[in-house]
Amino acid sequence: MSLRGILSAVGCALMFLGATYAFQKPWREYPATEYNNFPLPPDSQVPAEWTFARLMFPGGGPEADGYYPRFQGDYRHGLSLWTQDYPRADRHFVLAVRRLTRLHARSVEQPINLDEGDVYDWPWIYAVQVGHWNLSDGQAAAFREYLLRGGFFMCDDFWGEDEWEIFLESMKRVFPDRPIVDLPNEAAIFHVVYDLDERYQVASQGSVNRGVSFKCNSCPDKWRGIYDDRGRLMVAITYQSDVGDSWEWADAPTYPARYAALGVRIGVNYIIYAMTH
Repeated sequence: MSLRGILSAVGCALMFLGATYAFQKPWREYPATEYNNFPLPPDSQVPAEWTFARLMFPGGGPEADGYYPRFQGDYRHGLSLWTQDYPRADRHFVLAVRRLTRLHARSVEQPINLDEGDVYDWPWIYAVQVGHWNLSDGQAAAFREYLLRGGFFMCDDFWGEDEWEIFLESMKRVFPDRPIVDLPNEAAIFHVVYDLDERYQVASQGSVNRGVSFKCNSCPDKWRGIYDDRGRLMVAITYQSDVGDSWEWADAPTYPARYAALGVRIGVNYIIYAMTH
C-alpha cells in the first residue's frame, strides 16, 4: 500500500474511533440505597477493555416493592433496588479483578439501562435483587438479543420461592423456551480460573451479624444458569447467596474471609468465562 493509502486508512480509523467515543454515553453516578459519598478512584475517567456493568431495572410491582417501601422511585434516576451494594461492591470487586487477573479493568462501574440501546457495548452485566425486578416486554427483547449475540449476565442476591417466581416472570419474557438448569460441579465456569467444586452459601453482612449464612429458613444455595444452542452459558444465577455483599464487605474485619474469598473467586471465574466463551 502506498504512503498516501496508509495515511488515508489511519485517518479513517481515527474518524471511526472518534465517532464511537462521541456516541458513548458519559459516565455518571446515581443516587444509591446505601452509598452516596463513596470515594471516586483517581483514574475513574481512564477507559479500559472491561468494565463492571450493572443492570438498571424497574421494580416488581406493589407486592415486591412493598418489601422495600423506601425504594419505589423511578429506577432511571437511581435510589432503586438495582443500586443495592452500589457502588462499593462494584469498585471493591474491580480492585480484585485488577490484582488477580491480567484483564484491563476500568476502576468505576457502568449502570446500564436496556431502554437506551448501548447494552451491546458491555460484554458482562451484573444485577442484584432480581427477585424484585419487572422487565418490560421491550427490555426483555433487548436483553434476549444481547445474550444471544454473546453477552453474559450474572444475577445475585434473591431468596425464597416468592422472589424466585418474580425473577422467573421477567426471565421467561427474555427466554420463554430455554430451561433454567442447576449447574453441575464439572461446568466449565467453575474451573476456568479457580476450581470451585466446593462451593457454599455466601452470606450477606446482615446474615453474618445474625450468626447465619441465609436470609430465609430452608434456603440452600443454588447455582443455576441458562445455556445457548452452542452450550455457552449466557445467564449465571447465584440464587440464595449474596455474592455482592462478599465484594462490598471484603475489606471489613467483621465479614468472614471465607465468604469474601469464595465470592471474589466466583466473580473472577464468571468474568473470565464470559470473556473467553
